[in-house]
Amino acid sequence: MGFYERRVLPRLIDWACGLTVVDRQRRKVVPQAQGEVLEVGIGPGHNLEHYDPSRVRRLVAIDPSPEMLVLAARRARALGRDVELLEAGAERIPLPDAAVDAVLLTYTLCTVPEPHAALCEIRRVLRPSGQLLFCEHGAAPDPAVRKWQDRVTPLWRRFAGGCHLNRDVPALLAAGGFSVEEPSAMYLPGWRPATWNVWGVARPTS
Repeated sequence: MGFYERRVLPRLIDWACGLTVVDRQRRKVVPQAQGEVLEVGIGPGHNLEHYDPSRVRRLVAIDPSPEMLVLAARRARALGRDVELLEAGAERIPLPDAAVDAVLLTYTLCTVPEPHAALCEIRRVLRPSGQLLFCEHGAAPDPAVRKWQDRVTPLWRRFAGGCHLNRDVPALLAAGGFSVEEPSAMYLPGWRPATWNVWGVARPTS
């Protein structure tokens, strides 16, 4: 891992993930988490301030980047939030089966190397009555925008930590064994290839 990935990229991601327009999206899903919660891909920890402490009994968070975990730990201390931080990828979650009531995914599926494997792992650690709370950016419904997403993604991935602009989030969730309850979607302000957002609640299919 080079200087850019260790020193520059974490701070760029911290800045981008902390934008006001993105923070508004987080507020739509994070406060719904309750019980024993797993956050997959905590990154620099921007979701921490939005959890409702009266509803969350235990919070575990994973991320494959040690640099991101340092930033998340720093933010948790500043907020006085209790969180168990683990260095791990989404494809191998270090929790037993049916361990949590809720899993939170915000702007994570775009960078996971194997999204199908990650969603299968998420389904494994969720209790049968559990819920997957998600807010992701991905493939746009407009053909012209989608074309640009497909063109730009190979280069974008190299400088944005593996981020894919063109992943079809609803299709990934369905293939991973989840049923989405009334999803919401819209373009956020900004460059359209990067701003199509989908969010909602998904549950494991039987």
